[in-house]
Amino acid sequence: MWGVIPAAGRGSRMQPLAFSKELLPVGSRTQDQIERPCAVSEYLIERLVLGGADRLCFIIAPGKFDILEYFGDAYAGVPIAYVVQPKAEGLCDSVFRATCVVSEHDDVIVGLPDTIWFPKAALQELPHGMLSFLLFPVDRPELFDAVVLDGEAVREIQVKRRDAASRWIWGAFRMPAAVFRDLHDLWRARGRMDEYFGTLVNAYLAAGGEAVGVKCGESYVDVGTLHGYRTAMSLLSASRESGPAIAHVAEQQRARDIRRVKS
Repeated sequence: MWGVIPAAGRGSRMQPLAFSKELLPVGSRTQDQIERPCAVSEYLIERLVLGGADRLCFIIAPGKFDILEYFGDAYAGVPIAYVVQPKAEGLCDSVFRATCVVSEHDDVIVGLPDTIWFPKAALQELPHGMLSFLLFPVDRPELFDAVVLDGEAVREIQVKRRDAASRWIWGAFRMPAAVFRDLHDLWRARGRMDEYFGTLVNAYLAAGGEAVGVKCGESYVDVGTLHGYRTAMSLLSASRESGPAIAHVAEQQRARDIRRVKS
């Protein structure tokens, strides 16, 4: 399963920075008994791997090769591919750049690399075989993509609406290859007009598609603003987590490799 990481945005809300916003130091991690600064995107990588991703794909802009230099070809044994998005033309364009690596048998998990959320293993709760969203409660849903449900079925995604009818927002999503392909085809049929994933999903639902929302998220922080950065530091302190447990991530990958060999 591919963990897709759209990291081609300009990060204008946190400028000026001398590096890509995905490398913003947030907390620290211990490696080889040495404490080091931790890049914010490492939290997402840890969560993607815990959720079942055994390959990672960064979507980067042409000038963001510091991400490649930082992570290299793998993270804790999990291989990484890089795909370039020539222009920052929205989340849909970024996510569908991964079509060049996703095969017809691959599941896909997508998360945002400038966010930190808990619980860490929440992606494990998303069902297989259909489009599913990991949902988090927030105080200001109008700043995000609010998800309106009918039971667990997604009825509508309200993209940054002041009158949002739900306080639950999506923080990550999962889908099988067939749905990934269907959404990509629909996006192209609509003239690539959808910048936000939520508007594309609304069209997908209107055409008879199905999606579910899973309310198992507890806390969610967008680290793309100074306020969010401060909140993230407080959240990590309260959770007693300084940074991703790299050894734990590597152990998850080794266990998955062993299961694959046995099967």
